[in-house]
Amino acid sequence: MRAAVVVFPGSNCDRDLAMAFRHAGCDVTMVWHKDTDLPTGTDLVGLPGGFSFGDYLRCGAIAANSPICRAVRGHGERGGYVLGVCNGFQVLTETGLLPGALLRNAGLKYICRTVPLSVATSDSIYTHGYTAGDSIRLPIAHHDGNYTATAEELAALKAEDRIAFTYPVNPNGSDGDIAGILSANRRVLGMMPHPERAAEPDHGNTDGARLFAHLAGALAQA
Repeated sequence: MRAAVVVFPGSNCDRDLAMAFRHAGCDVTMVWHKDTDLPTGTDLVGLPGGFSFGDYLRCGAIAANSPICRAVRGHGERGGYVLGVCNGFQVLTETGLLPGALLRNAGLKYICRTVPLSVATSDSIYTHGYTAGDSIRLPIAHHDGNYTATAEELAALKAEDRIAFTYPVNPNGSDGDIAGILSANRRVLGMMPHPERAAEPDHGNTDGARLFAHLAGALAQA
């Protein structure tokens, strides 16, 4: 399985995401934001956490207009797999691959800690390694993680079982306690918590490892 991890100026979780993919058995290529095409044969695109372009304008807004994001958007629109973590989730909403927006945390403070999560659905290639209702713990590290969507968008996410993860104790004010969502075709996942920071025993927590292991295994068999 071939994965491409996009690097923007200000990305700081790109190598973490690449290592999580590699440990799961993926062949990983790092792709610079000024590139115009994804590597041939790319199965999965990873948009990492960090502070792309210093979070100027809106978080993820400038990155979403980078040359490579035209290729990422096309990949997603053709049914390709895309995983956006933290700043990557923000980029996905800015490109239109996912609905809604990530706003300033309700408490107006940067939050960096491990939090409990509930797995809301196992019906995706990303979450099938869990059981709906599972309680896991993943780190968060964001200032703009307050997921906000219209009433119609929230209704569609709930009706179509596209909410991937929720917060049992909401740290940032997100609508519906949402921590991660899926696209309509279930092939694009955006999530604020960092599974790549809980993917190895040395991290002190491996709750994120199942996401990468199942994803890589399922794509290898596709």
